[in-house]
Amino acid sequence: EYRGLVKHTGGCHCGAVRFEVWASADLHVFNCNCSICTKKQNRHFIVPASRFKLLKGADNLTTYTFNTHCAQHTFCKTCGVQSFYTPRSNPDGYGIAPHCLDDGTVQTVVTEDINGKEWEKAVKEHKTIRDMSKP
Repeated sequence: EYRGLVKHTGGCHCGAVRFEVWASADLHVFNCNCSICTKKQNRHFIVPASRFKLLKGADNLTTYTFNTHCAQHTFCKTCGVQSFYTPRSNPDGYGIAPHCLDDGTVQTVVTEDINGKEWEKAVKEHKTIRDMSKP
């Protein structure tokens, strides 16, 4: 258990992939405008890897990478839903899709736009994004 955090559970649409994640009940969600996030409507919050646990479906995940191949865009082979991924900004953590969480544990969501079209500049100028995956 993590002090001040709640256990959220979630997964893909078909249920083949399930996970749990410890995070605040008040989520800070990024809305990125880079090419892939725009196409997928990928809004996500970031957590350290130590607060994420894949409960089932490792064998049902596949990964897409491009450009630097740092970001690991994992998604369900059956339904195609990306419920989490490894972001380029935080390769030591996970980006979790808040819309893939089960109902009942999220109190509020604050969304912050991030200019992924100018990724290097945006991440360099952002004061806290790199620390979000630190335990």
